[in-house]
Amino acid sequence: MILVFGGTTEGRLAIKTLDEGEGKYIYSTLGNSQQVECGHGVHISGAMTESVMMDVCRDNGIRLIVDAAHPFAINLHRTIHAVAQKLGLPVIRLERSYPEINNPGIIWCDDYESAVNAMAMANVTRLLALTGVQTIPKLRGFWEIHDTWFRVLDRNESVEKAEKFGFPFDRLSFYEEGDTDRLIDELKPDAIITKESGRSGGFEEKVTTALAKNVKVFVVRRPELPDSFITVDGRHGLRMAVERHLPEFYPLHTGFTTGSCATAAAKAALWSLIKGETPDEISFRIPEGETMRMKIESVEVSDSSASATVIKDAGDDPDVTDKSRITVNVAFADHEGIIFKGGAGVGTVTLPGVGVAVGEPAINPVPRSMMERELSELYSGGIYVTVSVEGGEELAVKTFNPRIGVTGGISIIGTTGIVRPFSHEAFIEAIRREMEVALAIGSQRIVVNSGGKSERYMKGIYPELPSQAFIHYGNAIGDTMQLAEDLNVPRLTIGLMLGKAVKLAEGHLDTHSHKITLNRAFLSQVARDNNCSATALELIAKMNMSRELWKGLPLEDACRFFPALLKLCYNHCSRIYHGEFEAVLIDDDGIIRYRI
Repeated sequence: MILVFGGTTEGRLAIKTLDEGEGKYIYSTLGNSQQVECGHGVHISGAMTESVMMDVCRDNGIRLIVDAAHPFAINLHRTIHAVAQKLGLPVIRLERSYPEINNPGIIWCDDYESAVNAMAMANVTRLLALTGVQTIPKLRGFWEIHDTWFRVLDRNESVEKAEKFGFPFDRLSFYEEGDTDRLIDELKPDAIITKESGRSGGFEEKVTTALAKNVKVFVVRRPELPDSFITVDGRHGLRMAVERHLPEFYPLHTGFTTGSCATAAAKAALWSLIKGETPDEISFRIPEGETMRMKIESVEVSDSSASATVIKDAGDDPDVTDKSRITVNVAFADHEGIIFKGGAGVGTVTLPGVGVAVGEPAINPVPRSMMERELSELYSGGIYVTVSVEGGEELAVKTFNPRIGVTGGISIIGTTGIVRPFSHEAFIEAIRREMEVALAIGSQRIVVNSGGKSERYMKGIYPELPSQAFIHYGNAIGDTMQLAEDLNVPRLTIGLMLGKAVKLAEGHLDTHSHKITLNRAFLSQVARDNNCSATALELIAKMNMSRELWKGLPLEDACRFFPALLKLCYNHCSRIYHGEFEAVLIDDDGIIRYRI
């Protein structure tokens, strides 16, 4: 059981992330005005003293706390820390993203008292306060003697609190998204005051708008959090931290892509080369902007180059590169920018269409951009970056690489930086890459099949097509159709074995057996709609597997039933893909039975 403190954008993100697991949690907010849906959790509201929080943790068997509360909920952070220390509980802090605004026009203040003093010294007489209703008492020393307006949430409780604090109602402005510009124009303040509330708190919009209008900006710094908190700044880091401390919460664990591993190793190597320090762990950002950390296995440094090695952890995904040693060497160079090289175990691109030029090492665009961003922040000069994977050449034969023309090793890949277990997204991305290669080499038709068996049969129909034109869709028929549509595939053929066809005909575009089972009622309706005999209906009612239809249906019924079934498949696919389309039904012996 996990106890989550939220009431924020980060709190909702925590709920969404935890609902991916199977464990239980309690979601706690100060008030009950926030409407939340907790899939595996219970929402409670109300302030918690230390003793109340202790009771909640003990009574519910809490083993982990997630602090996703507002950064300025100082008392709550302190209470969480005290309870966690007494009960020996780990605390994960889901922190906000804080933009870097290095503008000399910002006047930073450690607290509200120093802010009042700073505004007095700056001769501010008209103030727009964007710090929330709870800060009215903290700024009393200013608003009692100067014209001040507070922007607050449009709620009865906000108005009641303002009245309780003695603040005049006619000086309240009610929050509307992106309204800083309007309020400044209407109220014409000398200055605004805001909290360092992060991107989700609209900090950037408030500050940049005011500075653009030559309005002074006073910012109260966010309070520091206890050192014992485990800080993450996004959903992936939160999930990985939960997986580490409560392994059973998620049945399957996430991991890192080869692109993330190469990025971490490259940064560790350059860090060691420049700073003379060999880190045990390194931080880096994934494409979403979230900061992750990875353990560094080893570092070797010479005068002008350094190598760092990481061991890939793919979580519970059946990734052939899991536990591989990925090494990156970084060397100073006379040229400008970064030049990537492929070391041992990294393949070379031999066909167009994968997003990397022919002849280049198979380091995909996203991992390249990840490394470029991290390395350029450390060093502005020219460098060579050489990526190697131990045993990569042997591993490559177990991947899609031979089908897309990458030879001699694996590809350094990953569009998100994160490997999700048994990732459907990764499988769809692999299909996309294969389609792009087929189109790039000029194939005007792509033939999609459920697997190797149907592919062999379909190659008999289209022997003239290159091998790259034959692509496996597994169970993801709908996603494959959508990819073909998005990529403007001119002509598309789908090869269907009967097991897939009976599910697709009913409209199931994902035909995984765990999701869809044999629907005899549907097949009986198809038979009746096409005037099949009582013998056919009796067979359908008793059969256990769809392949029984091949040998059990009388010939006259088969000639009615199977074309109708295939036509239904054709219609469902044609609603997604609008190019020249063909559907083929194949029996277990590889005979093309019907074709539309």
